[in-house]
Amino acid sequence: MALRILAVDNEADALKVIKEVAQQVGHEVVAFNSGLEAAHQVHHQKFDGAFVGASIPYMDGFVLVQLMRSSPSNSHVPVVMLTDFGDANTMRKAFEAGVTFFLNKPLDPKRLHALLGGMRGQMLKERRRYVRLPLRTIVHCRGEKAQSKTVSVNVSRTGMLLEASAGLGVGQKIELLFELPDLAGLLNPSAVVVRKEPNDRTAVRFASLSRQDDKALSDFISGIVKG
Repeated sequence: MALRILAVDNEADALKVIKEVAQQVGHEVVAFNSGLEAAHQVHHQKFDGAFVGASIPYMDGFVLVQLMRSSPSNSHVPVVMLTDFGDANTMRKAFEAGVTFFLNKPLDPKRLHALLGGMRGQMLKERRRYVRLPLRTIVHCRGEKAQSKTVSVNVSRTGMLLEASAGLGVGQKIELLFELPDLAGLLNPSAVVVRKEPNDRTAVRFASLSRQDDKALSDFISGIVKG
């Protein structure tokens, strides 16, 4: 499975090494040389992992990592910080910002390859949390003042996209009731409406899942998405 990796650094050589090594193992790399450019993408795109330089223009890597940790889609991705400094204070600051791994420059392709191999399991887990699979099933929606019935378009570990669902507004809290293929029983998560899409489709994010419902979704997705 091709994983999507964000790479941000002001040194072209570092970005080149990351691209070459990642592409050798079939991963896609989205690269930027500015923290400001990357910050915009972090809130609009989903990544499976990230390499972030500590000293990047307009917004340093520590701030960028903090933004990633506060974003809805990238808060749990493994992040590698790239730096010329290996002192304890820099490492402490990086880990406090939310960095997962630490890698010194200049980048060694063999070390980078080994690190990507070590990150693969964590990145696959992250991919499975957010991957959306087509799913057509009846969904009952219950809010504080009204109930409605619609059909799902797709599902992930974190939410669903619903067909036309009149009366649901962004920010509204609802309860859902639906079933998954080949699964006995109904799932009943609470959710929040996060956005409206064209053709009156509505995206919802699961706010609370029982352990049983979470396992059912995980098993359903893992059975289709292999890594």
